[in-house]
Formats: sequence, structure tokens, C-alpha cells
Amino acid sequence: MSRQHEDGQVAAAAAALKAAGVADADTARCTPLSGGTYNTVVGVVFEDHRRWVVKIPPPPSAPGLSHEKGLLRGEVAFYTSAATAPGIPVPTVLHSELDPYAAGGPYLISTLCPGRPWNELSETIRDDERRRLRGELGAVVARLHTVAGTGFGYPAAPLGPPPATWRQTFTAMIHAVLDDADRYRVRLPVSPARVRELLAAAGGVLDDVVRPVLVHFDLWEGNLLLDGEPGARTLSGVIDGERMFWGDPVADFVSLALLGNLEDDADFLAGYEAVAGPLRFDASVRLRLALYRVYLYLIMLVEAAPRDYPPEQVARTRTHVTPHLLAAVETLDTHI
Repeated sequence: MSRQHEDGQVAAAAAALKAAGVADADTARCTPLSGGTYNTVVGVVFEDHRRWVVKIPPPPSAPGLSHEKGLLRGEVAFYTSAATAPGIPVPTVLHSELDPYAAGGPYLISTLCPGRPWNELSETIRDDERRRLRGELGAVVARLHTVAGTGFGYPAAPLGPPPATWRQTFTAMIHAVLDDADRYRVRLPVSPARVRELLAAAGGVLDDVVRPVLVHFDLWEGNLLLDGEPGARTLSGVIDGERMFWGDPVADFVSLALLGNLEDDADFLAGYEAVAGPLRFDASVRLRLALYRVYLYLIMLVEAAPRDYPPEQVARTRTHVTPHLLAAVETLDTHI
């Protein structure tokens, strides 16, 4: 990142603090944070040692996927909703402006959760600690899934008025990312027509979902913070909730075992079931998982175009994601 770009991020964060009426903003130290792939993220340290985070989304005119309109509204909804359930370590929302055309622009100001991303610590975590942490994570995710919404879909309604059913909602989500692939001329490993056909054929299982719950949908280790000494670390933060939607709790199981299978994670499942009760991977759940894998893997392939990822990153993503997308398609093809 160039110095000029960093200075621009710091200036944007300072403007957000001023717009929010933060009294001691002028004496705060602002530092751009790495790790974000969508928003500008800036850490703020005050003279009294308070630590905050300022998030600023891209301008409305920036290229993006259809469902990404108003993502900041989703992140605010995720943190405020998750905070209503006990035992979920999320940032506290302090100030927010969600109008993309507000004079000071949109922003989210929150507390900073302690700790470091799990993926940065992964090589230092012993097997016994990892198993304990996966169980702790399972319990936290189960608590997330106790938080119910009033309707399905993304809070900002980027795809139009939210439909009444989960089947209609998720169908619109899949169709939107396929339309994005066409709009950005992304060559997919499976034809959009085939995906639409399989979705229509398997869509009946989506009618099994009648209660919209809080779904993060991006629970890979980079969005999970750990704090404490080696051997005694705890889950200290569930962050970057902008991808959330109200829907099927099973959808979270995809990113929790990205490019893998959560059924193989006995420690996570034990923690989850200790809170939520027995979890049965029956035919409906497995078909829904396959549908959600298709959705996430399509996003991973298509988002590279509007974000203008370098060719080597695009190639690497295609190499890793394509076999798993095709496997999910085969699961649908075999079981419908």
C-alpha cells in the first residue's frame, strides 16, 4: 500500500470520527489495518488507550456484486443482533452512518476486539488446543443461530423487496451472482443454465427452512480472533459480519469448513450440539449444504472481476475452488 493511499484512508477515518461527533477525534492516532478485502479498515487509538475500528465501504459507484450493495447495513445488523445473545464476542457498534449519500459518507465505528486472527496463529496452536477452540467456536455459532430475524435475506435488500420464503430468497441470491458472472464476463466451470436447473430441481429442500436466523456466512479463520497465552487461548472476536443474511443456519457450515466438510469436525459439532442439541446431517441438510457451497464458491470466483484481483490470485482461486464447486454440483445432480 502506498503512503498516499494510507494517508487517504487515515483522512477518511478522521472525517468519519468528526462526522460522528467524537469529541477527542483530533488527538486520536489512526492506522490503516490489513486483512480487509472489501472495506477500508482503520484502527483508532485514543490518548486514554481506548481502541476503536472505523470501517468505510467503497463508494456506490465502485464495481461490485449485486448483493454487495449496502453491506455495511448488514455488518451493523450482525453486531447488534449478535450482541442480544449471551457469550458471543463481537465488536460493539458505537456510531454508524448507513446512507451512502450522506454528507460525510457511510461509516461504521466500533470497539476493537482483542486478539489476533486465528489463521495468523494456526501454526502455533497444538492439536489439543485446536480441538478445544473448535468446540468453543461450535458453541458460539450455535448461540448465533438462536438469534431470529423477522424475514429472510440481506438487511439492505440489495436484490429487491425480500420474498416471503427462504426458497424464493435463496433462488434470487443464486440468480444474482450468476447474472454478475455474465455482467463481468467471468467464465465459470459450470454453466449458469446448469446451476439454475439444479437449483430449481433441488429447491424443494429450501422449504424446510421456515425460521430466519442470523447467518454470518464468512466464518473462516481470518474472521475469528484468538486471545491469550499459547495453550490457553480463547475465542475473543467474531468480526467482519458484512456478508451476513437472515436464513438457514446450515449455510454457516460452508465457510466453517471452507473447501472441506464440517461433518468431519467432531470437536466443532460437539460444541454446537452442547448448545443447540443434536444436529442431523440428513438428506435435506446435505442437499442444502451443497446449494450453499455452490453459492459461496460462485461468489469466490466472480468477485475477482469487480475487485480486479491480479491474474495469479485469480488463477490460484480457480485452482482451489473449481474442484469443490464441481463436487457440490455433482452432489446435487446425484441426489435430486
